[in-house]
Amino acid sequence: MSEVPLNFWSIYQHGFARVAACTGHTVIADPHANAEAVLRQARECAQDGVAVAVFPELGLCGYSIEDLLLQDALLDGVEQAVAAVVEGSAELLPVLVVGAPLRHRNRIYNCALVVHRGRVLGVVPKSYPPNYREFYERRQIAGGDDERGGTIRVAGEAVPFGVDLLFEAADVPGLVLHAEVCEDMWVPVPPSAEAALAGATVLANLSGSPITVGRAEDRKLLCRSASSRCLAAYVYAAAGLGESTTDLSWDGQTLIYENGMLLDESERFAVGDQYAVADVDLDLLRQERMRMGTFDDNRRTHGARTADFRRVSFELAPPTADLGLRRRVERFPFVPADPDRLALDCYEAYNIQVAGLQQRLAAIGGPKVVIGVSGGLDSTHALIVAARAMDRAGRPRSDILAFTLPGFATSDHTKDNAHRLMRALGVTAAELDITPTARLMLQEMGHPFASGEPVYDVTFENVQAGLRTDYLFRLANQRGGIVLGTGDLSELALGWSTYGVGDQMSHYNVNSGVPKTLIQHLIRWVISSAQFDEETGAVLAAILDTEISPELVPGEEMQSTESKIGPYALHDFTLFQVLRYGFRPSKIAFLAWHAWHDPASGAWPPGFPEAKRVAYDLAEIRRWLEVFCRRFFAFAQFKRSAMPNGPKVSAGGSLSPRGDWRAPSDGNARACLRDLERFDFESAAAGR
Repeated sequence: MSEVPLNFWSIYQHGFARVAACTGHTVIADPHANAEAVLRQARECAQDGVAVAVFPELGLCGYSIEDLLLQDALLDGVEQAVAAVVEGSAELLPVLVVGAPLRHRNRIYNCALVVHRGRVLGVVPKSYPPNYREFYERRQIAGGDDERGGTIRVAGEAVPFGVDLLFEAADVPGLVLHAEVCEDMWVPVPPSAEAALAGATVLANLSGSPITVGRAEDRKLLCRSASSRCLAAYVYAAAGLGESTTDLSWDGQTLIYENGMLLDESERFAVGDQYAVADVDLDLLRQERMRMGTFDDNRRTHGARTADFRRVSFELAPPTADLGLRRRVERFPFVPADPDRLALDCYEAYNIQVAGLQQRLAAIGGPKVVIGVSGGLDSTHALIVAARAMDRAGRPRSDILAFTLPGFATSDHTKDNAHRLMRALGVTAAELDITPTARLMLQEMGHPFASGEPVYDVTFENVQAGLRTDYLFRLANQRGGIVLGTGDLSELALGWSTYGVGDQMSHYNVNSGVPKTLIQHLIRWVISSAQFDEETGAVLAAILDTEISPELVPGEEMQSTESKIGPYALHDFTLFQVLRYGFRPSKIAFLAWHAWHDPASGAWPPGFPEAKRVAYDLAEIRRWLEVFCRRFFAFAQFKRSAMPNGPKVSAGGSLSPRGDWRAPSDGNARACLRDLERFDFESAAAGR
């Protein structure tokens, strides 16, 4: 039997599951009307490819009906409504998580019914009915916190009943659902916390929750916290208009969080049906739990409670069609597009670097700082970090010994910028021309360039890069200083540095935790926040407009780094997904296309130049992704294994062998390249 071909554009092929938080207009004490409303929304969710749809607490009868919950006619109507929802779900895709009061033994329980394709998979009672301030639930409702291992009769069938239920999709790896009800989220140890430790990845909360001033933010805080602590998705649906306003009001808030990040929310106080819909990254949650070993340590600590959770399996049969992607993917995962968030990130990143250097200098006796300044972004940023570190230490900036070291291809533009910057900052500045020494070395090596041939090979480039570093180290010996490294995180990832006696080495590297795409924004922040005077700011602005280039090869056109190894925008995108989450290259390609295929779609970081707002098609993404995999996994590790000290800056990770990334220097990229071969990228591109 031949396998069904993989569809590159299907979210379910890449570890996502679409979830929805639904709310609408409740008709109090009319189960029939509410069942019709649930099925109407369920059908819309099915058309949208939703795997899990969560509805409000007691949604089949209304949350605010108080003693009507004790009326047999109402409860009979609820049972009929449940049967209608079960029957109506038979041909629908989503797992429906619906709220209803159910009679069991001698009590009424406030329940979350989990329904899929004509079957009640299980029923979860509310653990902690509140009985304070405006809430009087225990007048009618029994607490379900001690209900484990039982069954309840619903729609003519005996089904699992208890707070110990997990609902697992057999054909969607990682989709494990748990439900809790409203107040359960507000207690110190929520049922969802235990469920997450037991394996739940999608936590549903069916809520009534009348609205008062400030409560919406409280809900957000709790949902965000739960999703972050539990390394899970949290899907929250509150009751909306139609509930009784005798003493309260209702806003119908819906929220979807994933690992502390808000994926979607709907309009509050709206008339009619409202949905929050998002694609939850099950791979991300699984990876986070594997990496954070204390998550499983916590499970073992609470093993007496988590080991006996029951798993109810079901077949989702997810669609394989192209459903789009319902989540925001940052073009620059190291650089948030939100202005406030970016400003805070830049403030923290810059000060992490400054504090790191300040402490290192203090710890080793306060040496001078020796730095090579090219007029490019990396050395510019390292220099302004060093200047601020001297300021904070109460030392003169003249203790920074800055050298520009022009070679065969150094342009007047970058050299002039280097001199202007050194003058503006008031550091001790000098120029040391390396070309005579480089020419002598090439001659003694018998290199063709020494005989007048225009041979600009790797040796020609590395002679210059090595001499610059050699001079800096000898100058540091001579003048009582340490060499400050300038190479960034992106260059470390790609191995774009000269090993040993070259820009790979220094005494301390303040940029080793900063990706190339962030450095330009750090410099913009330094300008906009007036860290230095106006003259310095003007020079920094001029440097921002300079092409990224090693300036090692003579010629009329400036040598472009990105034309050789690919766009740093794509490489940093890939680096984040690899380093932070360990994603497969094929999934990274899928995410990169959604982030980069349309420059008019989505937000760009503030201040990002309009002229550089480019797009990348799938073929380009595939091409440079392969380059990244070969360089990162199969080539560059030996340089990282011997990298100097420097501070971790981004939550995306660092490449220090003493920190986030430890790998063999003789590794290979074969597993990653094979993953890319699983998909027919040419056909996928043609399908768009």
